Amino acid sequence: MKAKETASIVLLSMFPILPQLSQAQQQSPFYQKKTIQVVIGSAPGGLYDRWARLFAQHMGKYIPGNPSLVPQNIPGGGSMIATNYLYGLAKPDGLTIGMFQTHMYLQQLVGVPEVKYDVRKFNWLGSQEKGQMMLYIRADSPYKSMDEILKAKEPPKCGGSGPSDQSALLTRLLEETIGAKFTRVLGYPGGSDVDLAMERGEVVCRATRITVHFSREPFVTWEKKGFDRHLMQAGNKRDPRLADVPTIYELMDRHKTPEVGRRLAQVILSGDDLGRPMVAPPGVPMDRVKILREAYNKVLKDPELIAEVTKSRLDMDPSTGEEIEAVVKEVMGQPPEVVALVKKLLEQ
Repeated sequence: MKAKETASIVLLSMFPILPQLSQAQQQSPFYQKKTIQVVIGSAPGGLYDRWARLFAQHMGKYIPGNPSLVPQNIPGGGSMIATNYLYGLAKPDGLTIGMFQTHMYLQQLVGVPEVKYDVRKFNWLGSQEKGQMMLYIRADSPYKSMDEILKAKEPPKCGGSGPSDQSALLTRLLEETIGAKFTRVLGYPGGSDVDLAMERGEVVCRATRITVHFSREPFVTWEKKGFDRHLMQAGNKRDPRLADVPTIYELMDRHKTPEVGRRLAQVILSGDDLGRPMVAPPGVPMDRVKILREAYNKVLKDPELIAEVTKSRLDMDPSTGEEIEAVVKEVMGQPPEVVALVKKLLEQ
């Protein structure tokens, strides 16, 4: 064998993977020159919209290929339209992700006909916060406390976007657990529309997350002007910002709510642990789900995003996609008697 041939064989034996590495280096990342649609299941102006747009602005830099992320609002039905779209209409190619209202799992749990999705099959990317609900009311209304609502001949009107939004859920839960009555005015496109309705006097009360109420307009101005009054909060313990406001558990203790009502409250309020999670449709290849989850986790540490969060006085208490999956699995695994209670509550 000639010396040159011997040298070539030796080199090839020393570097057998050089051809494969060269080929891999020539392959472009999947997301290069791509655009990701970010579906938002509420109208512009609310905190779902705010968070989704923050992710759309900053998340692309943590995805190999640096794709563009373009937000698109698809409001309606308390996020029903957007949830159905993400589940069954969006292509499962990793180029569509979205954020819908947390309590959509309840609609599936009770078998609402419009539900065309299964929350257990979504690819959950993560959630940036956990947050409890609160109920507030116009300060000039005749209802000064939950006790006065319990005694009132005419129930206060609370506004919301749909049957699974926070106002609908929390007021129905209060009816079931302590006997307080409310008139629900639903169908507003989003939270900001309900806020305007309160300012116009169409409704006098609304439920939202504590974080929302202390982080954005119009609530910051409302607080300064004394426009609204805080009636109750849904956490196990009082939030420092609502130190003089009773929790639903304190109210249930005071009104001797039976165990069955307490179990119902646990199911309804467990959704608050989900925060405002982001999802990809079912069927997205797992390598792309992994890329999206890693980018989601990384963007939560992005200095520019953190600066905007701090400036906007938002809370951050993240959960991973895997943690969200576990919460969803647990909340969907209810026995028939609990499901019947939830169905009764939603049908009121």
